[in-house]
Amino acid sequence: MALLKEKFFESLSSVLPISAIVLLLCITIAPVSTGVFVLFLLGAFMLIFGMSLFTLGADMSMQPMGEGIGVVISKRKKAFFPIVICLALGIIITIAEPDLTVLANQIPAIPNMVLILAVAVGVGLFLALAFLRNYLGIKLAKLLLVCYAIVFALAIFAPNNFIPAAFDSGGVTTGPITVPFIMALGIGMASIRSDKRSAEDSFGLVALCSVGPIMSVLILSICFKPQAGTTETVIPEVITTKDAIMQFVHQIPHYMEEVAIAFLPIVGVFIIFQLISRRFQKHKLLRISSGFLYTYVGLVLFLTGANVGFMPAGSLIGGAIAGGNFKYLLIPVGMLVGYFIVAAEPAVAVLKKQVEEISNGRMSGKSIGIGLSVGVAISVGIAMLRVLTGIPIMYFLVPGYIISLVISFFVPPIYTGVAFDSGGVASGPMTSAFLLPFAVGACTALGGNLMTDAFGIVAMVAMTPLITIQSIGLYSEIKMKRLHKLAAEEISKIDDCIIFYDDLYTEDNVSEEVSVRG
Repeated sequence: MALLKEKFFESLSSVLPISAIVLLLCITIAPVSTGVFVLFLLGAFMLIFGMSLFTLGADMSMQPMGEGIGVVISKRKKAFFPIVICLALGIIITIAEPDLTVLANQIPAIPNMVLILAVAVGVGLFLALAFLRNYLGIKLAKLLLVCYAIVFALAIFAPNNFIPAAFDSGGVTTGPITVPFIMALGIGMASIRSDKRSAEDSFGLVALCSVGPIMSVLILSICFKPQAGTTETVIPEVITTKDAIMQFVHQIPHYMEEVAIAFLPIVGVFIIFQLISRRFQKHKLLRISSGFLYTYVGLVLFLTGANVGFMPAGSLIGGAIAGGNFKYLLIPVGMLVGYFIVAAEPAVAVLKKQVEEISNGRMSGKSIGIGLSVGVAISVGIAMLRVLTGIPIMYFLVPGYIISLVISFFVPPIYTGVAFDSGGVASGPMTSAFLLPFAVGACTALGGNLMTDAFGIVAMVAMTPLITIQSIGLYSEIKMKRLHKLAAEEISKIDDCIIFYDDLYTEDNVSEEVSVRG
């Protein structure tokens, strides 16, 4: 109970700032209807309770399960079996990811199941590649350089109006269900090693699994030549408080089913794993089972609150600001919202906790949180600039990834792994449920092209933390080298003093001995 209370206050401190900002916008420059306002308030309460249960459940179930599977498959002497397992796990978990269905509905020219299977295979292949990297000791920075070179080469041949949605897919598919499991899997894979690179190789799985969907969707776009098309945010008609509550009551069964479909494959994998390995004892099994229940209930509450409460507010606020006299306020407002909204992403709390544990305090959760917030603020500001001006997204993605990949060769490898993982973690359900409708509402009010101007915000959110978090690592490295240099200089001075006093002592002894003999 004490742990749940702790998680509740952590969630409260994460969700409260973004809720306060949105409420302030609703009563000042972007007024919304009373019904939407009530929906938002109820959604905020559901977010707080849902995030509390989700983070507690992920600690109890997803983390030990992922680590256990990672440890067992890494003990295999031959790589074939673990590669097959990683491929299957990646496909199963991705097919179950709720956000992938949303992406599929936005691409009318490609059949939904074709897109879902292609993306799932992409994640599975890159999860297997992540294991192979760990197994062979390949440096993450070099592998990411090759992967993104292929991605940008494919983007040259893809339809221009489809590139933003393709890059968005990388962030969408690494959602709140897959991220805790994949991160724990990476920690488990590296935990059986005792070399100095085991900690840095604990991260990077989410990073590589974010590349697979981008490649898959770009290849599909080249083959299918899809036309522009998107889904619109439906604003419910809410007159009374009872109507608002009924909106949640009607939607909860939908999200219960959606999350259940996403959870069943993971639970099935765990049952099979336990029957084969017998890794967990009875008390641990009970704890993991309870954790699955907490995670399930928490995610249902969180997704219902985000989609029913935050999505209409995001769309209306974006449209109201863009349609007003001060449309360029979209940029500072978007940056302010982006700075605080990332703290409300459920998987961010999991990332910060695991970073502190694996790095033994070398990287603090606070510094990672600040790096993510600054990165997302910059990304949303750029996204709003694109909505206002129509600047192609590749003008930002290409230099952004070049900068982040160049920095990766000058920082400790653990920062590269954490930074690229954080890109997938930051672009979670809060981005899809509030920031994307915010951009779509603004773009609609301005009469822009939704596919080229509004979409791509998830891709930007996934890209900028790569630079900010690695910049923190670069600063820490420079600072550490400076401290080492100062320490070496001080030690050198001490050594000089010791030598001087040794010489002086020797001379005194010789003089004393001569006088005695004389």
